Amino acid sequence: MKTISTTNSRGEFVRAPSEFRNWVTQDGTAGPTGSSGFKAEPGRYHLYVTYNCPWAHRTLIFRALKKLEDVISISVAHPQRTPEGWSFLLNDANSSDGLNGFHYLKEAYEMAAPGYEGRYTVPVLWDKNTQTIVSNESADIIRMLNSAFNEFTPNQDDFYPLPSRAKIDEINTFVYNQINNGVYRAGFAKSQAAYEQAYNDVFAALDELEELLSHQHYLLGDQLTEADWRLFPTLIRFDLAYYGVFKCNKKRLVEYKHLWAYTRELYQYPGIAETVNVDHIKQGYWRNSERNPLGIIPMGPELDLWEPHLRLRNEFARASNLTGS
Repeated sequence: MKTISTTNSRGEFVRAPSEFRNWVTQDGTAGPTGSSGFKAEPGRYHLYVTYNCPWAHRTLIFRALKKLEDVISISVAHPQRTPEGWSFLLNDANSSDGLNGFHYLKEAYEMAAPGYEGRYTVPVLWDKNTQTIVSNESADIIRMLNSAFNEFTPNQDDFYPLPSRAKIDEINTFVYNQINNGVYRAGFAKSQAAYEQAYNDVFAALDELEELLSHQHYLLGDQLTEADWRLFPTLIRFDLAYYGVFKCNKKRLVEYKHLWAYTRELYQYPGIAETVNVDHIKQGYWRNSERNPLGIIPMGPELDLWEPHLRLRNEFARASNLTGS
């Protein structure tokens, strides 16, 4: 497999851009960043994911939120990457490819683009009809799942409503730079300065969100949106992985009163707990690597994700009225 550098001259982790940016739309016309020809149809599309990857987790969340389990099928790769990339162990019922019988995810990339030399990342949205990759950009895929398949689901909730899009995009940018990718910038830093900058960014952002969520319910107030669901995969992994293996160890998430309650609330939202596989998360992040040379997987921490979150909307409304905001 070709080695692709993800570190700049200052030792900073730099994430490579996604290379497949086509779109599924309701009528098959062109989407925001890609070509036309991919029409929303039940049974036509397939997701390749892992349970440990936060970017893939986004797509599992939206598949569950929009009740698309019978519309879009999935294959789950093994949480521990091999020298050949993500693998499907055919003797493991939880990590196999029942669609194409691929042994490795790279086979999907090579089928879609012979001679491909980029990174073999999850998630992948696969078109069964044309045997190709529609998209490997999670931010795009969740927006397709949010609206393109509405004809085939009873759930018409819109997590990216038009009046709120500018604000959602603004929050997404902040959360991605400081938190979603911030933990990776810390964990994959190749210099002390790069690590310390990322570490400080992560905790400054968590402190800011802790204060925000002390007086409002969600990132946009009373409205549960895509922004919340893009933050959640990082929060649910924080104490399980980022605190230890990525050295983001100033504070555990459970020490943030409001962020931890918010995380539990999102986890307890219908259908979401089933998208969280704690064992796969720990296996994936604590695998044998330069960050954990012996590959010993910790038994803890013990997290009570079903503890009542006690975050009631009327309490936030009452607090808002008392402060005059």
